[in-house]
Amino acid sequence: MRLRHIEVIQALLQTGHLGTAAEWLQLPVAEVESVLRDAEGQLGFMLFSSVRGRLQATREARQLQVEIAHVYQALEPVQRLADSLKQYLAPPLRVIGTPPLAQQLLPHSIAALRRRFPDAPCTLLSQPTREIVRSLLLRESDLGLSLHDPEHADVDCQVIAQGKLQLLAPHGWLQPKQKYVSVQDLAGQSMVGLDGHDPLSPALESKLQALRPALVIQTRVQTHQMMRSMVEAGEGLAIVDPFTALGAKSSGLDVCPLAPAVPVSLYALTLKNAEPSPAVQALLAIITEQAVAMLSS
Repeated sequence: MRLRHIEVIQALLQTGHLGTAAEWLQLPVAEVESVLRDAEGQLGFMLFSSVRGRLQATREARQLQVEIAHVYQALEPVQRLADSLKQYLAPPLRVIGTPPLAQQLLPHSIAALRRRFPDAPCTLLSQPTREIVRSLLLRESDLGLSLHDPEHADVDCQVIAQGKLQLLAPHGWLQPKQKYVSVQDLAGQSMVGLDGHDPLSPALESKLQALRPALVIQTRVQTHQMMRSMVEAGEGLAIVDPFTALGAKSSGLDVCPLAPAVPVSLYALTLKNAEPSPAVQALLAIITEQAVAMLSS
């Protein structure tokens, strides 16, 4: 008996019908019937008899069924090996970014990459920068994205795009067609603060602390996305990174950069001396293009 015989017999044992077995095997009905007749001819006995429109296994076929099950069990390691070899040829792409990048930038970039590498599996994670560095060092990720340089000796850090810190305010807070807000204009305003140090602009933080009258900060949160949500809830003003500010106008907020401008860099983080795969190289080019387009708009 050949494997094709065994495959057809198994399908018929499971379905009891030529047409259903043919659909299962994605073969023409005539071919399934021909393989069955060939198997019966080689064996010298019938495997199925027709009873009320269905194929009923003979006593000999039921005895063969036990050994056929053993054949399929023996094939499982072969299938697992084939799957692992396929993964080796197309290893998963593991990308990790800080929350605003994972939510605003990476989904569009991954979708664009999928058109070029349709079979490349991808894992996308969102973590703070310190966890991105840890993931790279443990080789759990291939590419990290952050808005500040972790300055780690074993991590390469490349600037791929630049933007500006943005002020978020309730609708109508800015004057019509106002293009920027001076830091001095924030004196005495109610602001949403960060719980902890913001690495994006230590210089700006000292300027804000020196304002008189002082800022009124009654609510502190962990992330820039939470700051945006608090502004939307009417809790005051907030200064956030440009990716968090994307789409804020469509949600009803006023948005504009500070003056003087406070630059924000987008960094691509990779493990030093690690050779990036073609998929990683392609994704990095896509991310750069997408980020520049988003920030320029």
